Amino acid sequence: MDPVTVILFIVGYFALLMLISHFTSKGATNDAFFIGANKSKWYLVAFGMIGASLSGVTFISVPGWVGSSQFSYMQMVMGYFVGYTVIALVLMPLYYRLKLTSIYTYLEERFGYYSYKTGAGFFLLSRTIGAAFRLFLVAQVLQYLVFDKIYLTDEMTVPFWVTVMITILLIWLYTFKGGIKTIVWTDSLQTLFMLIAVGVSIYFIASEMNLGFSELISEVKNSDYSQVFFFDDWKDKKHFIKQFFSGMFLAIVMTGLDQDMMQKNLSCANIKDGQKNMFSFSFVLIIVNFVFLVLGALLYIYANKNGIAIPEKTDNLFPEIAAQHLNSAAGIFFILGLVAAAYSSADSALTALTTSVCVDFLDINNKKESLKIKLRKKVHIIVSIVLFGVILLFNIINDESVISSLFKAAGYTYGPLLGLYAFGLFLKRKVRDYLVPLICLLSPVICYLLNIYSTTLFNGYQFGFEILILNGALTFLGLFLSSLFLEEKRP
Repeated sequence: MDPVTVILFIVGYFALLMLISHFTSKGATNDAFFIGANKSKWYLVAFGMIGASLSGVTFISVPGWVGSSQFSYMQMVMGYFVGYTVIALVLMPLYYRLKLTSIYTYLEERFGYYSYKTGAGFFLLSRTIGAAFRLFLVAQVLQYLVFDKIYLTDEMTVPFWVTVMITILLIWLYTFKGGIKTIVWTDSLQTLFMLIAVGVSIYFIASEMNLGFSELISEVKNSDYSQVFFFDDWKDKKHFIKQFFSGMFLAIVMTGLDQDMMQKNLSCANIKDGQKNMFSFSFVLIIVNFVFLVLGALLYIYANKNGIAIPEKTDNLFPEIAAQHLNSAAGIFFILGLVAAAYSSADSALTALTTSVCVDFLDINNKKESLKIKLRKKVHIIVSIVLFGVILLFNIINDESVISSLFKAAGYTYGPLLGLYAFGLFLKRKVRDYLVPLICLLSPVICYLLNIYSTTLFNGYQFGFEILILNGALTFLGLFLSSLFLEEKRP
């Protein structure tokens, strides 16, 4: 695959995004940047959220994951659907009733100042990690397929840090004016490109193996990769109960308690439109994730039949087959799909991080009108620089499947948010506000230690993504004990 041709396609793709940004950012205010002035169409938000939820991580890692976990990921996806239902019926009515720009301002009203800042701080940490992982993956693939083949001198190719810098700069260019108002449209376009890329990849692989649609289904069904349900060993990370409830709570925290994802929902005109978006999005997401797993099974079947060695890092399986073993059209569609998948989540993450810093920590709504836009643009630049640094750090230390790393990180950083919101919604008790930061820091630390020694402490039991549930429960318990302590001290 010719690197120059790939770069030309990428440039054309971003030219289209810039054109959309030009039209959608006209007259954009801070209100339009943060919540789209509450004028977003629910069906555009729903379609765009598919790409934002899946991201480049799903595009690359889920197909590669099939080799070790079969279709067990569908157990989590089923849990996602239940989680999205909770978001639509419990969390979204709360956010719309309070007319929130940042969803973490609820914590200040419910508990106090320190709880509010703790919740917003954990979001910043969580989303920075998540966005950096996603962009790191894309930058790695682009480096491997394109920029490592472009020589600046006889011996030096384009450095990785340049690839990362270009990646972030492109996002910044089409989001810095319009924010959510622009992203609602660009995410829809990027979701479309991603789904086309997956469909084209399946078509090319099936054609190479001379499989029609019915033969393709039979091939996947009869393979070693198609097992969905796992009930045998409760200690296994793939056990149904673990995966289902982990998926349910991951959906709640990574969508319903995440400023990035909820910011799009809050840009709808009213709660009814927001709920239409959430239900339609969650249903389509089940189908899309299943298609990704089918693609993963086909990749392994194709590799085994053609004597292609499975890469040590299975995240590289899809890129290698698409770029090296299928025709050039498949490679180009793969690159476009990857870029679309990654940027559909990264651009909204950059906007959400900017929103949280401005609203939750710099109190932008109480600044002079003449300073608001300047402050927001400065924060947008600073957040971009932070992401750049974190991605370079991951390049040094990351040595495992990106999707696994992402969910592990989410289990530790989103857990305190789960505990805070659960306590706030289901109990009417007050807490010692100044103790909340300590409680939310101790819970992940305890979970980390339990995870390390789980096989010794719990007769061989291994924690999977359900570590998130334990983390939230420990935070909830800490808040409850704090509320008891508060009552004891009352006269």
